Amino acid sequence: MGRGRWRRVGSALWRVVAVWAVSTLTMLVLAGILPDFKLQSEDGDSATRIAVTAALGAGAFGLLSALVWPLLVRALLLVPALVLGLLAFFLNGSLLLLALSLIPAGRGEAGAETAVVVAAVMSAVASATGGALAVRDDDAYRRRLYRLADRRRRRGAQGRPGPLAPGTVFVQLDGVGHDVLQAAVAKGLMPTVARWLGAGGAGEARGSAAAPGTPVTGTPAATHRLTPWRTDWSSQTGASQLGILHGSNHDVPAFRWYEKDTGEVMVSNRPASAVELQRRAVRRTGDGGLLAVDGASRGNLFSGGAEQLALVLSVAARRGKGTRSRAGYFAYFSDPANAVRTALSFVAEVFREIGESTRARVERRRPRVSRGGLYPFIRAFATVVERDVVVAAVIGDMLAGRSAVYADLVAYDEVAHHSGPAGGDVEKVLRRLDRSLALLAQVAEHAPRSYRIVLLSDHGQSPGETFRARYGLTLGDLVKAGCGLPVPRRAQRTHSGAEARAAVRAALRRPVEEGQDELRPARRAEPIVLASGNLGLVSFPDVRHRMTREEIDRRHPALLPTLANHPGIGFLLVRSAERGPVVLGARGAEVYLDEDPDGLGPLADFGPGAADAVRRTDGFPHTADIMVNSWYDPEEGEVLAFEEQIGSHGGLGGAQARPFLLSPLVLSPPVGEGEELVGAEAVHRVLRRWLGEAMGPEAPMAPEVQVTSEVPVAVAEVSVPVHDPLSGAPGGTAFAAVDQAPQEKAR
Repeated sequence: MGRGRWRRVGSALWRVVAVWAVSTLTMLVLAGILPDFKLQSEDGDSATRIAVTAALGAGAFGLLSALVWPLLVRALLLVPALVLGLLAFFLNGSLLLLALSLIPAGRGEAGAETAVVVAAVMSAVASATGGALAVRDDDAYRRRLYRLADRRRRRGAQGRPGPLAPGTVFVQLDGVGHDVLQAAVAKGLMPTVARWLGAGGAGEARGSAAAPGTPVTGTPAATHRLTPWRTDWSSQTGASQLGILHGSNHDVPAFRWYEKDTGEVMVSNRPASAVELQRRAVRRTGDGGLLAVDGASRGNLFSGGAEQLALVLSVAARRGKGTRSRAGYFAYFSDPANAVRTALSFVAEVFREIGESTRARVERRRPRVSRGGLYPFIRAFATVVERDVVVAAVIGDMLAGRSAVYADLVAYDEVAHHSGPAGGDVEKVLRRLDRSLALLAQVAEHAPRSYRIVLLSDHGQSPGETFRARYGLTLGDLVKAGCGLPVPRRAQRTHSGAEARAAVRAALRRPVEEGQDELRPARRAEPIVLASGNLGLVSFPDVRHRMTREEIDRRHPALLPTLANHPGIGFLLVRSAERGPVVLGARGAEVYLDEDPDGLGPLADFGPGAADAVRRTDGFPHTADIMVNSWYDPEEGEVLAFEEQIGSHGGLGGAQARPFLLSPLVLSPPVGEGEELVGAEAVHRVLRRWLGEAMGPEAPMAPEVQVTSEVPVAVAEVSVPVHDPLSGAPGGTAFAAVDQAPQEKAR
């Protein structure tokens, strides 16, 4: 017997003894409280004798519950559920009376009604104790998940004669940038990923000079290659995951945007918006998606064409019993031990967040955002509940032998928004995510087919202060100033408030204070200002078409100079009626994207691909009248978020636009030597090619699983929020028509 087996046997024995001891104490307490429950003879016994009697009673009850109870339940399966529920109490009490009768000298005694109460309490305590002791026992956890999916595994194996082609599991670590992953491997935070990269992978990960697509290997033991890729201008989950799963993210200019033709604000993680975005992508590509053939989608914004769905936001078509997945919330929490494990971890995470945020306030860390209210519970949901359920669903898919699975783990992204992309808070999250990856790798050894695990991210995160913290006003306030509307006095309360106010005054050539009603435009709709990380969008809802630069200048002559010359703004995109798309920067800098520019101008600091990304977005039908990208410091990698986030993404600038793709070496390289992987649509083509290498070309989505534009009543098995369900993404800014957009799922 190996050392690991002895360890498992010892762990199991320890749990049995601990549950026995707690049950004994529970029985002693109940004997002291309930008058009809006795554990001693008529003449009285010593304390030691009473304790021994309680131990014997608890042991006998535990054995009978373990041996007899399953047989009784199986024998009563045909009894109606309500009757069985009532019988359960009677049967449990009967087992307790039987256990007490086995105690020598008749020292155990209880009335019938009391026996029912004692049996119920002891069963609950024993179950909770056993589950609590197994919280950190990954072996026990994995065995429970095996049992959870065993029936589906046997059913999935039927009708599949002969050896199965390799399956593929795509695990998306939401928000984990390429550089963050390298740093985590180098620090030893993610040993599973380090092992995939080879024994020397951690050392190699410290450098980034390797050509894209080349294996990061220090020894032949490496099994995976690490490849960075570059997002589109909209560096957020909605655009990236839509492109990855459905092959098109056309006309997704940001996380949230205003559509003039419908008068609606689209928000990527609203169910109605997600359904519509998926419908548009399917219509544009004529294809169901990456997972249309024997696929499963878990915890995503979009389905990818999969028939097996759990926690997918865009599900609109009603699914019959035959297509329902058993790997969602209900299936997971039907096991009491799973429920106890996750519940205790949830509570621990809430207290962990409260402690970490308190420490950040005491130490006066900067930058810092508010982390009170419901956020500790939202964080615990994202980092514990969502992770546990999605991982359990993927395990069920692997044991069922599905061909392709795509799952999103949002824990890092949620914590990094509030704690920053680096530091102790997110390092703990990365450690736990690596444990989940190790669990999936272990399960793959027991699956009915071999699996290739592909790890990827949809975007990174860039650190930095919020725009409001630095300048004392929001982007909406700045737009108001440029339109001649009052600027709130709170801009004077920050160290940079005077600088911001000076920029406004210089642009308007007159003082701007509250109460100057004569500056307010007469009977015109105020602009809608929306924020997506460090990307802002300004739209004028009373103008049905996209306004040109000339129209904006005639209507608000100070607006574009106010924005372009503000120190917190990196560049603007507007469209000229005469010369096409133009990028505006400080001090009159201009770059016309349809012409051959002498230089990149305001885009120079944002990288060589910035001009192409901006030019592509300009061609979208629903691009805003003014697209605003915040300031970016190329030396520090910092941006200024227009939302209340100190780790942000959504625009250009820094690590947010540099996610990663970690793929097994048995798959073909993502790109050729010296080439760069650019855009989510290109990632889709790579993933589809890899699926084809194992299982042949993907088929279009069948008509019966096509999505529609109707809003789902139920999203997969449960539609569950990860961010604040009462507001937009933390600090989401939407001035005038929309204040804060609702958010149902992580970005």
